Amino acid sequence: MLTATLLVHPALGQQPLSLPFFDDFSLSPGRLDPARWVPGSGVYINNSMPINHPSVNVATFDGLNASGRPYNFNGVQTAINGPTDTLTSQPINLAGYNPADSVYLSFYWQRKGLGELPDVEDSLRLQFLGNDGQWRTVWKEAGGILNNNFTQSFVAVTDPRFLHAGFQFRIQSFDRQAGAFDSWHLDYVYMNRGRSQFDRVIKDVATRQAVSPYLKRYTAMPLRQYLANPDAETADSVTTDVNNLFNNFNFTTFSFRVQELVSGRTIQDEQQTLSVLIPSLSSQGKRIRPTPLTGVSPAGRAVLRYTFDVLTTDDQNPSIPTINLRRNDTISGHTVLDDYYAYDDGSAEIGIQINQRQSRAAMRFIANEPDAVTGVRICFLPYQTNQTGQLFALSVYANERGVPGSRALYQKSFTVRYPSVRNGFVEFKFDNPVAVKDTFYITFTQVNETPIPIGFDRNSPFSNQLLVNLSNRWEAYTDIRGVPMIRPVMGGTASLVVTGREEPLLPMQVYPNPTAGDIRWDNEAISRMEVLDLSGRLLYSLPGVSGRRTADLSHLTSGFYLLRLSDGKRTVVQKLVIQK
Repeated sequence: MLTATLLVHPALGQQPLSLPFFDDFSLSPGRLDPARWVPGSGVYINNSMPINHPSVNVATFDGLNASGRPYNFNGVQTAINGPTDTLTSQPINLAGYNPADSVYLSFYWQRKGLGELPDVEDSLRLQFLGNDGQWRTVWKEAGGILNNNFTQSFVAVTDPRFLHAGFQFRIQSFDRQAGAFDSWHLDYVYMNRGRSQFDRVIKDVATRQAVSPYLKRYTAMPLRQYLANPDAETADSVTTDVNNLFNNFNFTTFSFRVQELVSGRTIQDEQQTLSVLIPSLSSQGKRIRPTPLTGVSPAGRAVLRYTFDVLTTDDQNPSIPTINLRRNDTISGHTVLDDYYAYDDGSAEIGIQINQRQSRAAMRFIANEPDAVTGVRICFLPYQTNQTGQLFALSVYANERGVPGSRALYQKSFTVRYPSVRNGFVEFKFDNPVAVKDTFYITFTQVNETPIPIGFDRNSPFSNQLLVNLSNRWEAYTDIRGVPMIRPVMGGTASLVVTGREEPLLPMQVYPNPTAGDIRWDNEAISRMEVLDLSGRLLYSLPGVSGRRTADLSHLTSGFYLLRLSDGKRTVVQKLVIQK
């Protein structure tokens, strides 16, 4: 092979990479490695969305951009399909290579996982950058086919147009742009010379499945509540698994360590010295009993990091020159003991919503000692229509024969706000702390007709805590395993008195929508209406609304508007479509 001068890529201001190119995303939880990938991609690096992936962490492609918002979030054309996430490599120097060098790019991919199955018109595409500056599609797979295993694909890089000093490849999804629809997952990207389409095994034993919760009943809980009974609240065991990607057996041992990150203390440090055989091309579970946390003040907070480090021989006689495959032999879990309860792991695989006005969903929580609820944190999922300003209600109930009681201890209405990052939470604070003891419930009420999606964690092992009430009866929700991402915030003091009565909240919404101009509403308390354009610019106000139930907007041209409604205590923004 001819030697080639390494040139600085003019567009990106850095020297092109050399072969081999490898990334299994194990070294960059939550973010891309900037040494390998061009910044600005919308892919989501995670270890919660895939099923049976090769190694810890994958890159997920869907309809959410890098900030966690839909690519198309105008709420008008929710079925628009187009380019969504794009993952682009940094430039790779292929100058001097020729077809006889047998350069191949391989990767593992999966449709759906724990997300949504891409439709048949959706696709995942691989493109190469030619020496003429043009991107060309060299591989494509359509949606619509369910397979819970990852598929390994090989693509040859033999066309002379691709063998240049500024070569790049990119993987792009084409899906619905209105939210976290149509999930694709990518792992174990490897490009090198001297390969073939039969080069399918690598000497690598990798950690894989997310570590199970440190706690027995929650993924997070108030420190004070945990310290009331640490032995009972600590899980009997924590587990993960490892995956042998080689076509020969291997032996492994592992160490396990628990650290409290606030104080820096090591709580547990164990070495499992017995070597265990792992068969070829198979996975194997790892399990250990965690040590309960003691010796901390209940007035503070604690963050536990518990880590499996699997001891392998992946760094000896490496299958990929210059790549140390011990990189994926460590996996950690985190548990927060602070001021809130959680059943979720902080990642939303899908969204869940109630499709009926005035219906309710309740989450059950159990306190070891009397406490007070000061608010609720919710992960609202940006999905199809922007629900900012939409009304909902939160209530606190005591337990009555295994379901929420007949009267609310507290109830307050709020309006939807979205988090600033993917999987983020927004806190909705109560006016006063609400005293609870033993079992209590946090209830979410769908006030209007328009559903409000909430993030739903499908990995949670605590999926028996959700109840729904679509009429006048509470029933356990069993349709999908998992939990809504709703977290009560605890602390402060309060007396056990009823601070609010449960009364129906009248919706602030107009109909029909779309309309030719005439609109109606049922809530006579609406006292003010304002018409805005989609950028939020006020066009004009409608005078004299109090006591009325109709209005004529036929003088407006056909199009999309925002209608801001107020009753003097709360304000709701509704999208309105006028069609003539």
